[in-house]
Amino acid sequence: MSKQVIHTENAPAAIGPYSQAVRAGNTVYLSGQIPLVPETMEVISEDIVEQTTQVFKNLQAVCEAGGGSLENVVKFNIFMTDLGNFATVNEVMTQFVKQPYPARAAMGVRALPKGVQVEIEGIMVLED
Repeated sequence: MSKQVIHTENAPAAIGPYSQAVRAGNTVYLSGQIPLVPETMEVISEDIVEQTTQVFKNLQAVCEAGGGSLENVVKFNIFMTDLGNFATVNEVMTQFVKQPYPARAAMGVRALPKGVQVEIEGIMVLED
């Protein structure tokens, strides 16, 4: 099976040896996004709502570049440095993803790149 690298200028450039997303068949694997503003590659702010919103905007841009949308995501993995932000992240998520919601895991981690509070990766499945 061939794989296709997905890239868009509307999401932050990779800050390591990885692609923004990779498509294999009708499945697109979305790399973890952190709250970087694509134009500046700077963290949007220290606010968890603004950080989570930016992460979903970045994911949305990568989904669109891959031929889909956040509605095509079947699984999210959410990493947070403070699980006390769980409800806030949930609230922001519902502004971007509607029912039926994708499967999801939420994990507390010690640290994330650039000192951010949230990172989200996902798997998107496109129509055949």
